[in-house]
Amino acid sequence: MSQRLYYRRIVGETIRTYRKCAGLTQEKLAERADLHHNFIGEVERGNMEISLGSLLKIAKALGVSGRDLLRDL
Repeated sequence: MSQRLYYRRIVGETIRTYRKCAGLTQEKLAERADLHHNFIGEVERGNMEISLGSLLKIAKALGVSGRDLLRDL
């Protein structure tokens, strides 16, 4: 597994964990973050690179810091 894929999967798993703890569906998180729900799913699975802007939108929608989403890197 490439290092980039590994990092994407770690970030995706972290986002999924926070989302589930918040009791949100991918659709609800996407709505709050002003992103498409398919994008959220792809990011959570580690299939898509995420920009800093999108990462921060997701963090804000989850009520956490961007640092929290990157904690396991």
